[in-house]
Amino acid sequence: MSMPNFMVLLTGELERMKKYNIVAASFVIILIWIGVLHFTDIQDVSRLLPLLVFLDATSMAILMIGVTLFYEKQEGTLKTLLVAPIRKMEYVLAKTAAGVMSNLVTLLVLYLYARLFKEVHVHVFGLVAAVILVSLFHSLVGFLLTYYAKDFTDLLMAMMKYVFVFMLPLLLEQVGIITSTWLQNVFYILPTKASYILLQATAGGMETWEIVFSAGYLLVFSLVLAWMAVRKFLQFALKESGV
Repeated sequence: MSMPNFMVLLTGELERMKKYNIVAASFVIILIWIGVLHFTDIQDVSRLLPLLVFLDATSMAILMIGVTLFYEKQEGTLKTLLVAPIRKMEYVLAKTAAGVMSNLVTLLVLYLYARLFKEVHVHVFGLVAAVILVSLFHSLVGFLLTYYAKDFTDLLMAMMKYVFVFMLPLLLEQVGIITSTWLQNVFYILPTKASYILLQATAGGMETWEIVFSAGYLLVFSLVLAWMAVRKFLQFALKESGV
């Protein structure tokens, strides 16, 4: 991978996020998360903060990839990529890195707010590492969902299916509605379970094997998803360009 090309692509992605009002939308989401922290009666938000970061680093990571790809489709940017001297891997990684940076900004703002106005006891560097891995994985999920979506509405429907299948059962488990032991064990095959474990582990209370398993799970499948995202990108770009 050429570092100059990657940096140019990353800078371009950040500019497009600003142009497409993704930065503004992310700011609104941050305000919503701050509102949750502010109005909760819980003073020590060490368990709540990772949960909010979990929701942001999963759903927003997917959505940001889809939004930028569909905007680029409308503007014809994908056509220029077919003849530009860049590698598909550079493009995928640059777009993914931009999304990860956005999730890290959210984390930074929420953590600073929690430190100033609440009590929070988390392993900061562990939380940063977890956000990077979780956001990376779900950004790559965003690529694949977008590739198979006919339009932005179709992408939103696919994202809702992902939430219903992979996130809702986990949230029901966390609030105590799902208490079956065998179901809780089955949830370990869900990428959202691995994501949640890594983030909550920064506040303590997780077994070492759970942390190692979750990190390995997301890392291995991130590599698989990256390979798929790069492999299918040309087909997506050709389809959207009408070639």
